[in-house]
Amino acid sequence: MPTVDLPAPSPYDAPGVFGFLAARAIEGVETAQLGPGGPLTYARTLRLPGGPAVIEVTATGRSHGAPSAWRLRARLDLADAADEAAALGALRRLLDLDTDPAEVDAALAADPVLAPRVAAIPGIRVPGASDPHELLLRAVVGQQISVARAREHLGRLTRILGSPVDGGAAGLTRLVPTARQLLEGLPDPERPLDPERPLRLPARSIAAVRAIAGLVDGSRDLLDPDVDPDVESQRWRARLTAIPGIGPWTAAYAAMRLRGDPDAWLLGDVAVLAGARVLGLTDPALSRSAAHAALGRRAQRWSPWRSYATMHLWRVPRDR
Repeated sequence: MPTVDLPAPSPYDAPGVFGFLAARAIEGVETAQLGPGGPLTYARTLRLPGGPAVIEVTATGRSHGAPSAWRLRARLDLADAADEAAALGALRRLLDLDTDPAEVDAALAADPVLAPRVAAIPGIRVPGASDPHELLLRAVVGQQISVARAREHLGRLTRILGSPVDGGAAGLTRLVPTARQLLEGLPDPERPLDPERPLRLPARSIAAVRAIAGLVDGSRDLLDPDVDPDVESQRWRARLTAIPGIGPWTAAYAAMRLRGDPDAWLLGDVAVLAGARVLGLTDPALSRSAAHAALGRRAQRWSPWRSYATMHLWRVPRDR
């Protein structure tokens, strides 16, 4: 079982990344330990070309370094040793290890309102996707519901339709359902809705999940994170928003995390607006819709790093 160092440009906001993943961990698929004073760990199952895998990442603070200096190591339990490069690539995308934090921090700190946040959380990252199809599923299921509720729905769906993992580590027993498993195990919603259906969401959301699964099952390029974002981003998002039940927020969120778009902006995001209001970035007298519009205009000055500004704004209510 190889153990591999994961180099990351410093500073690196390991507590933020691991905390983000822990809050969204799907039962049976992911586990995390965030004990104060101890190492941070995140582990998950993963479907790789050679078979199921279990990967675990540990972040340890360097005793003689700054608080944002972390050493990351991955332990890989692979069905096929040839999958090591694929596993490490998935981890680098998931943990956002290839971003230049100095460039991001310098750009966002140029805004005097964001500058204190950048100083408090240097090296903030945007967690990516180790499994692109899974990320699309998360984005659709998570529309207009809380993180906790989305986690419950995904856990139930995985228990019913996901494949078991034999001999996995403690708590890691399932793989997230494939597109084919979703199409076969998640029937077209009929009215009245079956209360025991695998995904206890409204018919519109179930239809959207099936539509995404159908696209993924028939066209892998929807999941390609390496499509040139300057050329293809709008076309890629348009393919998603053409599906009934999928709006611009979901497409932007998927672009941000699946494709690693550093400049996605989640217009209308409630948590982003909440953070902006705490920081005084919006006029409190504005209505919600007017405040979102004003914030969107303000966010243009953060381009091309609006995804990272989003991470800062998401953190504000939690850190206060």
